[in-house]
Amino acid sequence: MTTPGVDDAVRAQRPLTERRLHPVTPLRRAWAPVAVLIGWAVHDPDQAQRHLTRLTTTTLLLALAVLVPAAALYGFLTWWFTHFAVTDTELRIRTGLVFRRSAHIRLERIQAIDVTQPLLARVAGVAKLKLDVIGTDKKDELAFLGADEARALRAELLARAAGFAPETAHEVGEAPSQQLLRVPPGVLAVSLLLTGATWGTLAAAAVVPTVLWLLTESAWTVLATALPLFGAAGASSVGRFVSEYDWTVGESPDGLRLDHGLLDRAHETVPPGRVQTVRIVEPLLWRRRGWVRVELDVAGSSNSVLLPVAPREVAESVVARVLPGVIVPPRASLSRPPRRAGRCMPLWWRGYGLAVTDAVFAAGSGLFSRSLALVPHAKVQSVRLTQGPWERLWGVADVHVDTGANKTVTARLRDAQEAAELLRAQAERSRTGRKGARPDRWMV
Repeated sequence: MTTPGVDDAVRAQRPLTERRLHPVTPLRRAWAPVAVLIGWAVHDPDQAQRHLTRLTTTTLLLALAVLVPAAALYGFLTWWFTHFAVTDTELRIRTGLVFRRSAHIRLERIQAIDVTQPLLARVAGVAKLKLDVIGTDKKDELAFLGADEARALRAELLARAAGFAPETAHEVGEAPSQQLLRVPPGVLAVSLLLTGATWGTLAAAAVVPTVLWLLTESAWTVLATALPLFGAAGASSVGRFVSEYDWTVGESPDGLRLDHGLLDRAHETVPPGRVQTVRIVEPLLWRRRGWVRVELDVAGSSNSVLLPVAPREVAESVVARVLPGVIVPPRASLSRPPRRAGRCMPLWWRGYGLAVTDAVFAAGSGLFSRSLALVPHAKVQSVRLTQGPWERLWGVADVHVDTGANKTVTARLRDAQEAAELLRAQAERSRTGRKGARPDRWMV
């Protein structure tokens, strides 16, 4: 029989095995010096053009002969001086050629690990590992690892974060996943075409440059205005289609698995117990088809979409898996603000609503694009009541609920007496809700 003290001493004496990233990594990092030059040229194109016209062919060839090997050497050295290792309690990452950086990531503070594969990485058979860690805004990452190595390391780190012994964590493997639903590409394409923001941006991209041309007759002004507008329109339609293509939701012991992407594939996980807010969004043109979009606020994570489009019944069943025991209140059950709230916000006051159940604080908003935000009582960090001078005149107030994801959900234009009672009652619900909250650990 061994004692914990002896086990700890034996583990402390084990040699620490450091590993390097995949050998193709230098090719990615070699672009950094070239990107600096391209950025300078784009920032000041006139000066860059003047410098280029002064250079002879021989000078350009010599510059390339120096730049290409220097970039290759930079990429190799940054790869050579990057190491990572997994200990019994943490993941260590050492990087830096001139300025050294050492990150010690406690395994129990890891709340999500995503595997992403940009297009060229898929061709090369490598993947990027991104880690969501409690208390950090920026993700640490390991780019790049072999695709199989990345998945094996992800499974090992999650197993250790869940409390498995270091000797057996690498044998656990990735938790099995059962597919819940898949969004067909045709449905996704139609949903984007029925999104008002896409058509609004396209209309602005067509009208604004035309008006500017009639007023200024300056091609540069038109281009400077048209390109960002068309880019925004593309990002809201084509960009979203490429990013959300083949969206698949699966369920596993470590949370809901999200796989998506046409060119860049992403393998993400919604951490259990870390979801702070769920929003069900219903654009105007989706209502006849009964479609909704489900968005998330996850503490310390960048995951923001759970379902890009799905029938309401299916979406509500998935929400019930993210927030066990929660039933989404129907729109008709939301209580509206008093009619005098219309004097503070004409017409739009009709889009606000509130429902408080035993499990969630639910606030609705929007007349055309409807949104219903659900906050579990256990995730409420603070409750605030605000009342401007015009609201005081008409006896209404706003109640704000702050969550652990630094987000706020607001019940707008409630009766002042009701708001005061809601403030007191919600504080009590939050205290009692936290006592029975789910643990924020993997595979529990």
